[in-house]
Order: sequence, then structure tokens, then C-alpha cells
Amino acid sequence: MSTKTQPQVDRVEKTDAEWQAELTDEQYRVCRKQGTERAFTGAYWNTKTPGTYLCACCGQSLFSSQTKFDSGSGWPSFWQPVDGTVVGTHTDRSFFMTRTEVHCSRCGAHLGHVFPDGPAPTGDRYCINSVSLVLQPQEGGTGAGAGAGKERQEEK
Repeated sequence: MSTKTQPQVDRVEKTDAEWQAELTDEQYRVCRKQGTERAFTGAYWNTKTPGTYLCACCGQSLFSSQTKFDSGSGWPSFWQPVDGTVVGTHTDRSFFMTRTEVHCSRCGAHLGHVFPDGPAPTGDRYCINSVSLVLQPQEGGTGAGAGAGKERQEEK
């Protein structure tokens, strides 16, 4: 894969109770408990709006709409993050399979998984849960910026 697995950034550390208070129930389940939203149900799986996708937990910029593509999977898919330091990866052996989990390097939020079947130039497909993201539209658009989950979800 094309990203570093041990990025060095200023970490956001919060207690489990703090995350529960700040995030919606679904954000907490997916981002803090490594859940997965159902395919074709998330807010961004089919979105074409230009902008930057931020971590729903800490507001770190993660993916650009310029690297988003339609993978047919039902989840937002990107061929690379905004840079190699914003996501980390580790091996996920849950559900009797081996996958590469993707998490926010700043707060540790579970984002989704990366697979080696994406388009050029990287060949990677970052398959990301919509609920772990907040879209910040390009200048002139309306949308949520950095901040915690419940407030940003209510703005939609």
C-alpha cells in the first residue's frame, strides 16, 4: 500500500465517555468500535461534491474529492489520502479474513479498509465509511468544518 503505517502527528486523546458524548451513536459504533455501515446507505457513497473529507471525530483532513472514484462497493472510495501521514494502517483479522484497516492518524478513528484493487496511479482502494467522514465543500460551498461529530451531523 502507498501509506506509512506509523505516521507522526499530534494525537487527540479522549476517554471512551468523551467520545460517546461527542459522537452520534452510529459514529461511535463505527469510528470507536470498528464497526461498518451498510453498503449504499452512507451520506457520501455517491456524492460528487468537490471538497475535502475530514475525520468525523477530530476534523483532520483525510481525503480529497479529486481522488474519489466510483468503486461500485457502496462506500466512498479514494485512491489515496491527502498525504501519507493522515492515515495509518494495521492488519485486521476479524470475521475470519485478513484485511488492512485504515484509521485516522490523529485520533485513531476507524475509517474503513484499503484494498490493492484500485485505479492508477496507486492501485489502492480506500473503502471508507461515510459516517467516519465529514465533507468540507470547496470554497464557496456550504458544509461543516472541523469539530466533533454530533454538531456536524446535525448540520446536514
